[in-house]
Amino acid sequence: MSARWVHACRLDAFDQRQIVARTLDDRQFILILDGGQFFAAERACPHEGADLAQGRCSAARLFCPRHAASFDLSNGAVSQGWSFPALRVYEVRIVGTELWINLGDGEVDL
Repeated sequence: MSARWVHACRLDAFDQRQIVARTLDDRQFILILDGGQFFAAERACPHEGADLAQGRCSAARLFCPRHAASFDLSNGAVSQGWSFPALRVYEVRIVGTELWINLGDGEVDL
């Protein structure tokens, strides 16, 4: 599969919040600004389907609002002690004042 870049949002969407929820191609995503870096991931926690848009981020880790698990935003790996699939994360690109997400082969697999 080849790269397929899709416009996700303007950067000013992060002016008042760290996590922005978007629907792209009928799928739910979260876009995250943490420590000056942008990330994109699936919106539902792979454990119990919790809405990760209600989570919080720190040091490039996304914390699920329903339980104590967290995910490494660079590769989706879940914190130690949990045995469920990794969070799907996606490559992002900044073009001017716009954030784009790769919905093609840019998905990061462990």
